[in-house]
Amino acid sequence: MKRTVQTWHRFRHLSADSRSLVLESAVALVLTWLALRVVGFRCWKSALDWFGRGRNCRPSATDSVVLGVARGVARFHEAAARHLLFRTNCLEQSLVLCWLLQKRGVGAQLCLGARKDNGRLEAHAWIELGGIVLDDRSLQHVHFARFDQPIASLERETAFSASEARRIERHFSKEPQAERA
Repeated sequence: MKRTVQTWHRFRHLSADSRSLVLESAVALVLTWLALRVVGFRCWKSALDWFGRGRNCRPSATDSVVLGVARGVARFHEAAARHLLFRTNCLEQSLVLCWLLQKRGVGAQLCLGARKDNGRLEAHAWIELGGIVLDDRSLQHVHFARFDQPIASLERETAFSASEARRIERHFSKEPQAERA
């Protein structure tokens, strides 16, 4: 109870813009959690892309102002995800963070990766801005092969078969709660 009161006090003392960002993030996380289960990854990603467009996005992290804004948004978004009544996974969190950044004119990139460990297929999602990871403090992403790079198994040094690649794609299009990051 004491922790809840402290969290509420911290939230109350945020600026109006910061409170708005936290609430926007929390609502978007709940909607994303639901939408991924109802309409699937592709449809919801398209909807978020459509709702997030409108400003000219700056994809470079070389501008310290853009990077500062992106890190601030990521920090408040992480806090919102941490204080929800249920736990969201890395895909849900990354989709929402990407959308929040797009709305603010920051051209971040959603990255998806997979690995095979002890015969088990695992997937992970994270956000990058100009090669800088914004939402993966634990550095889990380094253990996953990005989809834009060759995917290799941890058990053997050969590429995934076509059937394994299709399972990975289905994993993200139908089964978004794969790994909790």
